[in-house]
Amino acid sequence: MKRILVTGGAGFIGSNIAGTLADHTDYRVVVVDEFGESDKWRNLSKHKIYEIISPDEVFYWLEANKNELDAIIHMGAISSTTETNVDLILEVNFTLSRSLWNWAAQNQKRFIYASSAATYGSGGDGFGDENSLDALTKLRPLNAYGWSKHLFDQFVLAATSTATEKKPSQWVGLKFFNVYGPNEYHKGTQSSVVEQIFPHAKYGRPVKLFKSYREGYKDGGQLRDFIYVKDCVRVVIWLLATPTVNGLFNLGTGKARSFADLANATFVAVGKPPAITYIDMPTEIRDKYQYFTEANMDRLRAAGYKEAFHSLEEGVKDYVVHYLNKDDQYF
Repeated sequence: MKRILVTGGAGFIGSNIAGTLADHTDYRVVVVDEFGESDKWRNLSKHKIYEIISPDEVFYWLEANKNELDAIIHMGAISSTTETNVDLILEVNFTLSRSLWNWAAQNQKRFIYASSAATYGSGGDGFGDENSLDALTKLRPLNAYGWSKHLFDQFVLAATSTATEKKPSQWVGLKFFNVYGPNEYHKGTQSSVVEQIFPHAKYGRPVKLFKSYREGYKDGGQLRDFIYVKDCVRVVIWLLATPTVNGLFNLGTGKARSFADLANATFVAVGKPPAITYIDMPTEIRDKYQYFTEANMDRLRAAGYKEAFHSLEEGVKDYVVHYLNKDDQYF
């Protein structure tokens, strides 16, 4: 039975991927992660995970199990946009990613990895996922996290642009936009707005959103491409079933919605009338705040992905009703 390695497999997106693969495919799912004193273990507690290894053991494991390994799904990263230790961010998000890529290339294994919409920075050059180094070099990420992901995207496109250099048997990078859904609870202040405002909405208390400081945007009218984590998992499952697809792809819904829309959908999902107050945005982030993100999904559609994405209202309702509003909130 083939094995699949999911790095960051106890994290938010990783655990949804690992759990779905473990429960609904014939893969033996091996998770790479570290837990410490966190509750991340609960993200995996309902699923038949075959093996769990620490990040320090990953290359030993790969060498020992390469004959049984089908694919590496690399979701492991320091994903906090407020992390200030740039050396640590580069070590985890770039150097380790590059080493895993090189191993997959040398051993002709499939490699699917997490990039990020943070690579687009302010979005001044749009959100098109053109697979060219020229297009990537125009992007200006706004934080070290986005920069680290951008560096690896550039490395990947450089490595795949020459016929002489080895590459994984399948390679895909996914530029995740604003993902929300179950198993994000360990992320604290980095969790989605849905998860953060749910306890207030449940009891009809007002929720707080930022005021706008840009002409043309109402308070709470800042726009994001919010995508439900279940849609992200479906794309990964499709990629595993479609080994001829390679490239760097956006992963959003293709439709930007406002934070006010998101808050309203959360109130509707709990059966309460919307109650929103608007607060001052901290001065230290006003100049770097994104007012609009929207994934151009043409390339993924052209590659053959046909499934519809959850609308904002559909995704929020499923998340609230089947997870957040339950005693057991885990997928």
